[in-house]
Amino acid sequence: MTTSSIAIRNVYVMMAYAFRAIRIAGTEQIASEHFDHLHDLLAKILVRGVGAQVKRGLHHDYLHRREELVGVRGRIDLTRTIASRSNTPGRLVCEFDEYEADTPHNQALKSVMVLLLRHGDVDSDRKDALRRLLPHLDAVTLIAPTSIRWSDLTYHRANATYRLLLGVCELIVRGLLPTQDAGTTKLTSWISDEAMSSLYERFLREYYAHHHPELSPAARIVAWDLDELSDPGTQLPQMRTDVTLSHGDRTLIIDAKYYSQSMQTGAWGKSTIHSGNLYQVLAYVKNQDTARDGSVSGLLLYARTGATEQPDVDVVVQGNRIGARTLDLNRPWEHVSGQLEDVVRRWFES
Repeated sequence: MTTSSIAIRNVYVMMAYAFRAIRIAGTEQIASEHFDHLHDLLAKILVRGVGAQVKRGLHHDYLHRREELVGVRGRIDLTRTIASRSNTPGRLVCEFDEYEADTPHNQALKSVMVLLLRHGDVDSDRKDALRRLLPHLDAVTLIAPTSIRWSDLTYHRANATYRLLLGVCELIVRGLLPTQDAGTTKLTSWISDEAMSSLYERFLREYYAHHHPELSPAARIVAWDLDELSDPGTQLPQMRTDVTLSHGDRTLIIDAKYYSQSMQTGAWGKSTIHSGNLYQVLAYVKNQDTARDGSVSGLLLYARTGATEQPDVDVVVQGNRIGARTLDLNRPWEHVSGQLEDVVRRWFES
């Protein structure tokens, strides 16, 4: 499946949910705009978000520094001072903390903004808007986008507004990295399937967390339901669900699937859902349902493709309800949210 089969407006709404920014002012305005290219959408998010961040103040933090100084600041590094005296007499090597904007968060922002300016398919007005913001980041170091350690970027109350911005930046770097084509460097027009798959999973989880907190949505670990005398060992794979919804004594495990082909074709031309997907969700359900009372169900939720035949399964396997259906991300957002709400109605209200 390619991102071009998803309405660009919906890509933004998915990101807003995935990075917990659905309540941020301006979300509705961006979601209602028209974008010819995904790069334009991503640039618009950065223009609006970074512009708002500049007005309220860039994220600052205390960063550790070591410098040779004439006076004393912070702690003197005696070992380095003695070692450097022959070259720089009268100076001291000091270690101190500096409160500044050259943080990893701002470095990631600046580097991705420059990446879009140099290699993105962004219209001239949005490029100009990005350029006008860069002087506000003059004190921030420009780094290689591939060197950003996304897992080290943490969020708290003081920098929570960076979550969507840096989520977008990560998506750009992971899915829109420069590629070589006839000797020229350019950004691909759409996000890679791997990056979109990760976004799709996160979007589903955060959508239900936002609209249905009563279902306690989470990506949960399913423990293997081993016999008492079994040695669990260390080589059994971990079973982590994409989304688990629970209410009362009922649990639904959703396995999000983002593929170019949501069905497999057998030797006689018959289309079926991927057997590996079915076995996976069935394993989750059976190991979660330790009471063997059928209270745990499983749903394969595929992003809809352009194929004629789509997954549409609702069966009971050994007492547990197992389903497979699609989410059409190329429809207006109201229709997409309606499909997600229908999942809740079918599996918790029926």
